Amino acid sequence: MQVAFQGEPGAYSEQAAYGYFGEVETLPSESFDAVFAAVTSGESDFGLIPIENSLAGSIHQNYDLLLRHELQIVGEYFLRVRHCLIVLPGVEKGEICKVISHPQALGQCAGYLRGLSVKTEPVYDTAGSVKILKASGERTMAAIASKRAAEIYAMEILEEGIEDNLENYTRFLVIANQPVVPETEAKTSIVFTLKNQPGALFKAMSVFALRDIDLTKIESRPLAGKPWEYLFYIDFIGAIQDATIQKALSHLDEYALMLRVLGSYPRFKAG
Repeated sequence: MQVAFQGEPGAYSEQAAYGYFGEVETLPSESFDAVFAAVTSGESDFGLIPIENSLAGSIHQNYDLLLRHELQIVGEYFLRVRHCLIVLPGVEKGEICKVISHPQALGQCAGYLRGLSVKTEPVYDTAGSVKILKASGERTMAAIASKRAAEIYAMEILEEGIEDNLENYTRFLVIANQPVVPETEAKTSIVFTLKNQPGALFKAMSVFALRDIDLTKIESRPLAGKPWEYLFYIDFIGAIQDATIQKALSHLDEYALMLRVLGSYPRFKAG
């Protein structure tokens, strides 16, 4: 089994892949587009993509990619993100003048970094920042990434858990070519568009409220090529095999210009 993820070895997405699947073969990919392409072509059995962070919000590019491809969401995983300050072996904190990492990681550690009085520089990936650090040999530079990234590149961790907010979680989605039938409590993700008229969204939401279906997420995205029109992405509790869910979606289809089920999958619950 092979799982594609965006980033270098040691990225948080790879950590999430191991957390969800156990010990599997992983395929580092340079972009989210490459992850979708690897799964679509069959090069990888699954892809693992971040969809939202509890501090930074949604990863909009992946919402757009879910619509663009015919892949199915077959699982989800929540990863507690713990950032580490990583340096070349033997470097002390007082030597650091610059810190590099992915923009989100820098933002999540902004308070800590202000305390260090250092310059920051965004790069393409957290694990990639450690790779850059090692290749540079710069003793005045540090990276922010995972503990695993430090181990992979034989770097040293000066401090662990440097994020400003401890409630730092990223939700990942597992994507595949074929759907699954959840055997435990399920979650379903859909996307739809509506006519731009008064009460349209209220009517769409009422199909779930009337049946006591629990909505866990609603996200709107601009509809490409149609200014001021929107796509609505919704997650709710239940599987499309459930009779109540089928009735709700049939009811929604009466209002929606387009309706697509992105997948029903087991709901993740942290142990």
